[in-house]
Formats: sequence, structure tokens, C-alpha cells
Amino acid sequence: MTANQPQPPPQVKARQVLRNPRVWALPTVIVGTVALLLSLLYLGGIINPRADLHRLPIGLVNSDAGAELPGGPQNLGRQITAGIAAAPDPAEEVSWRVLDRAAAMEGLASGKLYGVLEAPAGLTAAVAALGAAGPTAPERPTMVVLTNPGVGSLASSLASSISQQAAHRASQQLGVTLSAQPGAQGGSATNATRLLLADPLAVTVEVGHPIGASSGLGLTAFYYTLLLVLSGFLGANIISNGVDVSLGYAASELGPLRTQLPLVRISRTQTLAVTSVMSVVLAVLTSSLVMLAGVVILGMDASHLLLLWVFSVCATAAVGLGVQALVAAFGGIGQLVSMFVFIALSLPSSGATIPLQALPGFYRALAVFEPMRQLSEGVRSILYFGARADAGLTRAWVMIAIATVAALLFGFGMTTYYDRRGLHRVHPELDR
Repeated sequence: MTANQPQPPPQVKARQVLRNPRVWALPTVIVGTVALLLSLLYLGGIINPRADLHRLPIGLVNSDAGAELPGGPQNLGRQITAGIAAAPDPAEEVSWRVLDRAAAMEGLASGKLYGVLEAPAGLTAAVAALGAAGPTAPERPTMVVLTNPGVGSLASSLASSISQQAAHRASQQLGVTLSAQPGAQGGSATNATRLLLADPLAVTVEVGHPIGASSGLGLTAFYYTLLLVLSGFLGANIISNGVDVSLGYAASELGPLRTQLPLVRISRTQTLAVTSVMSVVLAVLTSSLVMLAGVVILGMDASHLLLLWVFSVCATAAVGLGVQALVAAFGGIGQLVSMFVFIALSLPSSGATIPLQALPGFYRALAVFEPMRQLSEGVRSILYFGARADAGLTRAWVMIAIATVAALLFGFGMTTYYDRRGLHRVHPELDR
């Protein structure tokens, strides 16, 4: 190197960069804020579901025909179900629905009921036989709890637990009445008989609306929906970055290799059109692969396959369009915004693992519009409830349509505004 040649500037050492407070400021604030918010959001929805319980829908059915008891004909099933429905519930933890059996089974089949507590036929007659003398011990009267695993394992478990507790309390109250009847405390009654009269009702648990064995105990709908959302979210971000590299607005780095393509002058609106079309087209590929992996390779229980595929494509495309709109509107920070909208806020408010009725009010409010709740109800309807419109499928389609229109209006509205203001995406040195 000759004396006339300019000397290259000295290279900066890592310790010099680390000593600069400005290098630390923005990453520290963003990373710390994200970590705090994610912790509050995810843990805040699962800390104590039972304490947050609000109006869990459970059916109450009286199938008892009644029988003759001391004092005249009675229908203990009607008395028990009426007593359970009228029991004090100041926190409104449960929404008891007094129904006939056909309506209750319909509620289980549509996912509107998380469980059913039934006073079966012959309940009063079985109670009347408890104290009767005979060569064999009488059959113990039984209340029946019907579960609904299609609404999720935790939702079904909560409904079953609450129903069993209600049946046990009703049994103890009935036992007080039976023990007080003349003859119940007579000398001929054995201790076993007295104990049986004090707590006369047994409880059996049966599956009210069965789902397939390969349904993950009602969780495949949640994980399938999560795959659709992640496919749309990650795909949109990859597409956005890939298009920026192809158009020369960003550099491509692979190990030590860095490539910067020539700049292609294109408006923000036209760029969004490119990324949006690519998101929709690739939604077909990713949704097909998700179905291939889940249904064909892993053997997940699924019916209405064509409908499931069409729904999956539309759901993934809607998520992708939403992410593209946010990235186009907010730039680089749009990826972080879309992560909160489609992942961080959406997962805990989905109601797919912990039912909405067991979430704090903040999450129930989010569930009105957050995509995971809408999409998981649609997938759940297709997988577990025969693709019934009233099991959440209609709402899911409506919300997909609304989300798609909103994303297009917002995204193209913002890019059109930027373009008209002359806020083009060009390198500063090329814009002189």
C-alpha cells in the first residue's frame, strides 16, 4: 500500500460496542417488555381455572317417572334436579340447563353442553326399595354423569367434577329426609342399611358424546388449529423477508456469504399485492401438508376431509393476509405486532385447552375477536361434532371472512396512503 492510498478505518472491537449504552437500550427495553408481557399473558390464564370459573354450561335431566313413597307418590328425580338448579351459586360458576334427555344429548352433540347430570328412569322406585325387607340387598339408586370429551379434556373434567359434587350433595340432603322417615331408625334396620339411607345415591360417569381414540382426548382440534395459525404466521414472515431480498430491499446472508440484489423500484401497494398473493397460494401447500402429516401419516381421527381441507386453506390464508397487512403498515416492528395478535394474545384466549368459562374476564373479552378461538371452534366442529353449523363452524366462517376483509382494507389502505405521501421503500442514497 502506497502513502497516497487512503488508510482503511480501524475495525471496532466487540468490547467497544458493548460499552455503548445506545447499543443496549432498545434491545433491552423490547426484550424485557416482551418477556414480561408473555409471562403475564400465558401464566395469567392458567393459574387457577376453578377460581375463574363463570357459567360453565352443564345440562340437568330428569328421566325419573316417579313412584309411591311413604306419604304418597313422589318424583325424587324432579326434586333433585330442581334443588341442584336452585342451589346458591353466588359466583355463578355453573350455568345449569334443565332439559329433557333429547335436548341434553343435542347439546352434547353440538358442543353447547360440557356435561350432563341425569336422574335416570326408576330413581324414585330404587329409593323406595332401599328400606324394604327381602332376600337380597336392593340395588343402589344411581345418578348418571355424561361427559363430552369433544369440548376438551379440562372442560369435560370440570363439568364431570362439578356434576359429581352436586349429585353427592343431593344424596346427602335426600339421606337426611330418608333417615327422618318413620321406620328408618327401627330396630330391624342394620347399620349398613342406616348408612345407605344416609347417603343413598351412587354416581356413575359415562361418555355422553364419544370421539375417536386418536383424537388426543379432545386436544387434536387445538393443536391442528395451532399448526394452521403458525403456518400462516411463519409463512407470511418468510414470504415478506424473501420478497424484500428478491426486490433488493434487504440483503441475504448465508453464513459468511452476503448477497445484495439490484433494487427493483416498486410501490408499497404493489409489494403488498405480491406478498398477499403468495400467502394465499402457499396456504394451499401448507394446509395440505398439515393434513397429510396429521391424518394420513399419524392417523388422526378426522371426517369431512374435503371440508377440513377447504377450511384449513381459508384459515391459513386469512392469518397470512393479516400478518402481511401488519408488516406492510408497521414495517419491521409489524412482525412483533403480528406475533402478539396471532400468537401471544390468541393462544391463552382460545378456549381450546382451558375453557373460556374458566378464564379471567380479560381473556374472555379477547376471545371475541382473537383468531385462535374462532378457528379452533371451526376445527372442533369438523373433527368432533359432525361439522355442525351450530357447533361453532358458522361463526368460524363468518370470522374468517371478516378477518380477510379487514386485513385487505387495512393493509392496502395504509400502503396506498404511504404511496400517495411519497413514502417509498428506496435506499436513501438512491432517492437523492
